[in-house]
Amino acid sequence: MVKKDKRSNLSSPFGLVSSKKRQVHLTSGHKEWTEEVFLNNTKAEETISHNFSARFGFILLRALLLAGLILLARIIWLQFYRGDYYYNLAEGNRLRTEQLEAKRGIIYDVHHEPLVSNVANFVTYITPSNLPTEARSRETVLNQLSQILGQSTIENLKEKLVSISPGSTEFYQPIVISDNLTYDEVVQLTIKLNSLPGVSLTTTNKRLYTNLNNWLETSSPAVNLNSLSLIMGYTGKISPTELETYPERHYSPLNYIGKVGLEAYYEADLRGVNGGKQIEVDAIGNEKAIISQQDPIDGRHIVLNIDARLQAKLEEIMRQYLTRIGKRRAVAIAINPQNGAILAMVSQPSFDNNNFSLGIKQADYDTLKNDPDTPLLNRAISGEYPSGSTIKPIIAAAALEDKIITPSTGFLSTGGLRVGQWFFPDWKAGGHGWTNVTKAIAESVNTFFYYIGGGYEDFVGLGVERIGQYLRAFGLGQPSNIDLTGESSGFVPTAEWKKQTTGEPWYIGDTYHLAIGQGYLLVTPLQVANYTSAFANGGRIYQPRVVQEILNNDGSVYEVKEPKIIAENMVSPENIETVRQAMRQTVVSGSAQSLKSLPVAVAGKTGTAQFDSRKPSHSWFTGFAPFDNPQMVLTVLVEEGGESTDSAVPIVKDFWQWYFSTLDTSGG
Repeated sequence: MVKKDKRSNLSSPFGLVSSKKRQVHLTSGHKEWTEEVFLNNTKAEETISHNFSARFGFILLRALLLAGLILLARIIWLQFYRGDYYYNLAEGNRLRTEQLEAKRGIIYDVHHEPLVSNVANFVTYITPSNLPTEARSRETVLNQLSQILGQSTIENLKEKLVSISPGSTEFYQPIVISDNLTYDEVVQLTIKLNSLPGVSLTTTNKRLYTNLNNWLETSSPAVNLNSLSLIMGYTGKISPTELETYPERHYSPLNYIGKVGLEAYYEADLRGVNGGKQIEVDAIGNEKAIISQQDPIDGRHIVLNIDARLQAKLEEIMRQYLTRIGKRRAVAIAINPQNGAILAMVSQPSFDNNNFSLGIKQADYDTLKNDPDTPLLNRAISGEYPSGSTIKPIIAAAALEDKIITPSTGFLSTGGLRVGQWFFPDWKAGGHGWTNVTKAIAESVNTFFYYIGGGYEDFVGLGVERIGQYLRAFGLGQPSNIDLTGESSGFVPTAEWKKQTTGEPWYIGDTYHLAIGQGYLLVTPLQVANYTSAFANGGRIYQPRVVQEILNNDGSVYEVKEPKIIAENMVSPENIETVRQAMRQTVVSGSAQSLKSLPVAVAGKTGTAQFDSRKPSHSWFTGFAPFDNPQMVLTVLVEEGGESTDSAVPIVKDFWQWYFSTLDTSGG
């Protein structure tokens, strides 16, 4: 009798039999299953596996192993071949140093009236290392920026980014996208900034310059008195070249720097010392925490010798006369002959330096640059002109010093001198009659200066070499080192220079022309004012100074600009006094008699400088007042103004009439 298996009593074809450990074979249809049963005391744990599961597990294991190998290879490649790059990138995302800009110092006039202020300037910039590395994400950021800042701005940025290599120094430096942002642009950027990785918004200081109209009692609102622009200069965004030029100053691409004028000359004082902070940021550049911070030290202030009232009035008067005679180009300098302090300096035409400070458009800049009247040129220090007869006081003093003449020496002026086929005329037909040095200066008699400059017949004059020595002794042919940028040297010719330049010898006619301020001689209006000061004060030339003192940012005095003599003892005091008295006669009985009506006694010298036979002559006047105790030298040049009595002298008269009648001048 065959014994039945106990499983035959189970209702399920997949019966289970319990034991300590048994293997049970089950059959069901077309498949065979294997079951392992594990009992632990009274509680059993059961698992069932089959052949399909085993094959699947094996495939999965192989896939995981392959993926692991690929990942390991990637890690090794990143570590050994791109490790430095990603380390720097990670550090840039974790820590960032931001510059805290120092406030630029204020520029004041002599009465401590502010001529400039600092206002907020919003700047947006990109740090390439913080931009998304994925091309599509990066493009999204740039496209969003273009919607706010304009397509052309972002196209320029894209060109810059192409040239920057990952891992380079430029890769971690901020690139200014746009500054002088409008209010709407700032609002839009602020809203979207969290979604623009690599983009930052910060504030810097920009300069707002004061209009001189504020110092006039009455002025047409349509007239913008901006002659201070050529003195003050302006600030602008630092260029890559300037960044490389001044590494010791610790500039950043976000900084503004003085470009011309006082802003440039006193850059080291005005800019202060920037601070900085190290901050922890997230991957898109958002600030998380401040790690360390060093506060900035604001710049020093500077106080000018310039009186804004004088500057405004002088410009107003000059503009009125230029309009009257249909001219645009002129210059005037008021200087204290006792110390070299610049009291006013007007050059016309000028420009509005706020247009530069606030961000000038290229088209507007090109208009200024290409203007034939050169409004960007400070004619006072950079314009070079023939001196005309304003040079005659120096020639007279030189002849007296070399004992070629005495105060009583005289020559007959009959209308000019003839040398061979050449005729050298006086300005007055028929001449001036018997002429000594006083009359020669007062009436500007050319014949007298032909004699003492080049000689005639048996009379021996100074000659070109001695004339050149005296001209240079009085400061011509060299800069005065005024505290402004862009000063020209002028030019004192020599016989050797002419030979080398033209291949021609120096003729007697060249000496005659030099003796009356014509020919090759070139001077700046500042140089004329300087040597006029020597005749006003008894024989000294001071270094001209725009700045009176420099103040610390708390208002305490940092440095006082003491007067500095740059030339003296050019000729004896006696010869200086002889010429000085002759310059007084210019007003009393000579070519500037219209100035006799002024409330104080004045002295001076007129000049008419020919430079082009097809154009009117330049008009000059240079003089000083009051005569007995000079407080001011005033030098005026009107380009193509014709006779000095028609343009330069009237400007001087109106200004001195106002100055000595209206203002309290007891303090100088």
